[in-house]
Order: sequence, then structure tokens, then C-alpha cells
Amino acid sequence: MKIVFFGTPDYAAIALEALLTAGHEITAVVTQPDRPKGRSGEPVPSPVKECACRHGLPVMQPRRIRRPEAVEQLRRYPAQVYVVAAFGQILSQEILDIPPEGCLNIHASLLPKYRGASPIQHAIMDGEKETGITIMQMDAGIDTGDMLYKKVIAIEPEDNYETLHDKLAVLGGQAIVEALPLLEAGKVLPEKQKEEQSCYAPLIDKHMGEIDFTADAEAIDRRIRGMTPWPGANTSYRGKKLKIWHARPVLSENVYARAPGEILKVEKDSILVAAGRGGILIDELQLEGKKRMRAHDFLLGVRMQPGEILGKE
Repeated sequence: MKIVFFGTPDYAAIALEALLTAGHEITAVVTQPDRPKGRSGEPVPSPVKECACRHGLPVMQPRRIRRPEAVEQLRRYPAQVYVVAAFGQILSQEILDIPPEGCLNIHASLLPKYRGASPIQHAIMDGEKETGITIMQMDAGIDTGDMLYKKVIAIEPEDNYETLHDKLAVLGGQAIVEALPLLEAGKVLPEKQKEEQSCYAPLIDKHMGEIDFTADAEAIDRRIRGMTPWPGANTSYRGKKLKIWHARPVLSENVYARAPGEILKVEKDSILVAAGRGGILIDELQLEGKKRMRAHDFLLGVRMQPGEILGKE
């Protein structure tokens, strides 16, 4: 099929590669403008732009895709369908109406659950056992269009945002490649979303990574995994920010503490911290101004003591 592809991050670049490998004709790629990055502040192209350039594809980088000049430029590229994956701008109804087969979105959840910008993180933090990809027909709402095709994947106990994101990126490429021939053959039966089953996954911000040790151990573990690697699950220790990279919940009823966040036990390779119920066994962490370390190496340079309380200013 002839496709105009919209996307920006790695998640979208993997889908673009999958479409090209499957033999679809990408007539143009639309991505966000280059952004300053690093200490130099030099503009850096998005992963989707890098992919498009490797394949010699025309690239559009409008600051506002809704502007008349951008819409007019879009109309110059022939396409049966537009495919969208984490583009980062909202498409107007005028744009949605351009291609004959409409606009398809590669959404990283099993709709109608987790509409919105951060479905992967919220699925982990909410303790979902599975998630997946929904190929949906876009409409004027936020992820409210008809569902066309789904692929399901389990959320493993060790999955964090990074690992699950990478799995879903690959699954998204597979899903759109499988869905397009069905769409072209008229074999897709659109399914309306049930509003009563919907929930919203708002954008993650850096303040959401703060650990509340009054929560139970399983909830803290899910937050750590959902916030890794960005913005990172964090607390404070002796007045410095302490980022927790990896930990495990301890559900024993024999975990006693004076207060949530209390360091209960410091061993060679781990640190046990009290939660509202149970405890958190930390085995990878990073103190402000230091490198990310396994607990063994961290404890060689920092003398943590039982009885100290994380998060206490």
C-alpha cells in the first residue's frame, strides 16, 4: 500500500522499518522538528527521521501539522492510508479525512484501556498482567476511534518501562504489517470502544517518580519498574536524591519497622527497606552525583545503617 507515515521516537522507527521490510511504499514521512540535545545543544534528528533518511524517503518536519501550508504539502503525497505511531502532534479532522482508508494509529495498549500518552508506564504501575498493541482508526478524540486489530503480550514480573516498551515496539511493527492486508482486502471489522471500560493514561512527568514508602511493597515495586529508566523512581538519603534502579518486593509478614522507609537490613548485595506492608529489597541504585551501581559496589563507598530512614529530610 501507499502510505504516509507519522512518528517520532524509536517506537515509531521500528514500525516504519517493519512497513518497509514488508514492501509497502512509504511516499513521505512526517516527524517532529530536530531538537537540541546534550551539552552542545546541537539539533538532533528524531529516530524516525534517521530511518527515513537511510531509506531516501521524503521527510516533513512541520512545527504545527494543522497549519494550512502543512496540510497542503501533505496532499501532494499520494497515500491510501496514513499510519501514525507516537507522532507527538494532534491531527486535525481535515488531515484525517485525506486518505481513502483513513488514519491508523499503532497504540501501545489494549484499548479502550489506557488511552493517552503513557499507556506502558501506567499498565505496569496498575499491576496489569497483560497489555498489547491496538491498531485503531483515528477520529477527532484521544484514542477513541474504532479498534481494527489487536496483538496481546504478557507483562512479566521483571518488566520495566524500557523492556516492555521495546517488546511493544516490535509487536507494533508486526501488528500494522498484519493489519494492512486485511484492511485492503476489506476483511477488517471495526469494533466500537466501550466507554465504560476505558481509562486514561496521562503523560508522565518527573515528579511522578517519587517513592511513597507508606504504599505496600508490590505497589512500590510496580512504580519503580514503571518509572525506569525515566524519570526514575527516587527518594532521598542524607539530603541527597537517591534513584532506585532495581528492587524486589518482600512480602513477609515478619518485616517490622518504626516507620515506612526505614532501612531494616544492610547486607553484602542488598538493602532491605520497610514499606507500608512488607519491604523493598534494593539491589541497584544511584546516589546524586554518583554512577549507577549494584548494591554491593554502592555499599563499599556509602555506609548505610539500619534505622536510617529514606525520604526523611
